[in-house]
Amino acid sequence: MVTTILREHPELAIFLALALGFLLGHIKIGTFKIGVVLGTLFAGVLIGQIGIEIDPIVKTIFFDFFLFSTGYKVGPQFFQGLKKNALPQLLLTVVISLSCLLVAYTLSTVLGYDVGTAAGLLAGAFSESTVIGTASEAISHLDLADAEKTRLINNIPVAYAVTYLIGATSFVFFLTAIAPKLLGIDLVKESAKLEESISGDVEYEPGTSNAYKRWIIRAYRITNEKWIGATISEFEKSKEGLRIIVQRIRHKKKLIEPKPNTIICQDDVMVIMAQHGIILDGMPIIGPEVLDEELLSFPLANMDITITNKNIAGKTVEELRNSSFFNGLLIDQIIREYHELPLEPSTILNKGDVVKISGKKSNIEAAAKEIGYLDRLSPETDIIFVGLGIVLGGLLGLLSLPVFGVSITLTTSGGALVMGLIFGWLHSRTPFFGSIPEPALWIFDNVGLATFIGLIGLAAGPSFISALRETGISIIFAGLAVAIIPHIIGLYFGRYILKMNPIILLGAQTGAGTSTIGLKAVQDASGSKFPVLGYTIPYALGNILLTAWGPILVGIMS
Repeated sequence: MVTTILREHPELAIFLALALGFLLGHIKIGTFKIGVVLGTLFAGVLIGQIGIEIDPIVKTIFFDFFLFSTGYKVGPQFFQGLKKNALPQLLLTVVISLSCLLVAYTLSTVLGYDVGTAAGLLAGAFSESTVIGTASEAISHLDLADAEKTRLINNIPVAYAVTYLIGATSFVFFLTAIAPKLLGIDLVKESAKLEESISGDVEYEPGTSNAYKRWIIRAYRITNEKWIGATISEFEKSKEGLRIIVQRIRHKKKLIEPKPNTIICQDDVMVIMAQHGIILDGMPIIGPEVLDEELLSFPLANMDITITNKNIAGKTVEELRNSSFFNGLLIDQIIREYHELPLEPSTILNKGDVVKISGKKSNIEAAAKEIGYLDRLSPETDIIFVGLGIVLGGLLGLLSLPVFGVSITLTTSGGALVMGLIFGWLHSRTPFFGSIPEPALWIFDNVGLATFIGLIGLAAGPSFISALRETGISIIFAGLAVAIIPHIIGLYFGRYILKMNPIILLGAQTGAGTSTIGLKAVQDASGSKFPVLGYTIPYALGNILLTAWGPILVGIMS
């Protein structure tokens, strides 16, 4: 009964694969989490055993959504990485990515794997599921019988399923346990050298947050003669190093919005925002704390500003804080490519970074005119932008380039990735158009990929077990080699040829391997957020190169 319904209504099979796949994705084996990609693949294979036929165009649509969103996210950092100061990270990514392709090609040739198995080996060992799509599309254009094309395409998820487990777990273990020993370093001590203080932020489940707040607000009555007659600007920038902001003043029962040149008078009550330590250690020298509910009751805005002004890009956090237009404002977070950067005075800001700021709305709006674009957090997605980007990318992907007699093409899906990069970069420069809110981007990214992978599993289901038997146990050792050898090469190349800081180097290796899991593992092992500084640019380039390897591997092995 159920099998008949799923065969006659394949759309139900797709949603069942998604539901079961996301459920499996939450399962943990020790410290390893199966993840949505592998979960939906297993779910698709399981449901696909009953033989379900789905039009291939559905798979392509979701894959294009995923690739465009991937390009959109990393576009700003990819073009930022083309600048000279990012050359070491770019070179490292090229070396690791080329090594991955060469090792996968060599082992596949020696072990006699067909092109489908080779593509799955590359995709799984390097945890780059986009290779499944681009390689499948390239195989579909080969001059082969339809039955042979189907067999080769179905072999891709078989090799992927086995080598993904091997690749993801061995890569994390290598970076956190083996790589530091090869370099002769202690991750925590090395992180302490790189940053003045180790970030202690903790991730919480939705609906909860850290009880500790970096900034707090108190009201004090001015009784210390030292500050009577001083201006607000002099008070905030006093030689005692009090990093404080005056938000409001009560002067003779009258509420005043302070300006830098406002004079402080005897018995004024000032609302002061400062860090905990400063409140505890520095405020008693001002005067006694008072409770003034009316004075303390005022709207405090928390808003995002995307950096678009070239005069701000390249400045440090400390320089931004000291800017005249930043009076009365505090920086809560800095987000680059959906990853939080360490909030240190020396952290350098780039175009496209999102600065989360607290303060009065009017002050934030004034600062936004100097910094960039104020995000009003609209829930609407610019579908015109998305649709046009995928169309233009698809047209670009139809072009082919002959290389050593082999016709290489991006494919329409690869073109969507490239155009996503361009459109993502354009949005970071002109944020007033092309907006894709983060929840919508999550749908395009996660659901798009999961649906694509689930459909791959549904198609491969009937032949999955027999193909796995045919591949044999050698695929496990091949997966281990493809996952680790390129990163051993990258480790020594980055440290001794490029002279990269080891913490930044390990972050860059997770980026080149497009492994967010790897980044989180290195951050946890080092007790620092600083590895993310090496992650963003290699992640952008790594996505492009590894995605391109799919059709290239198919071309050179056919």
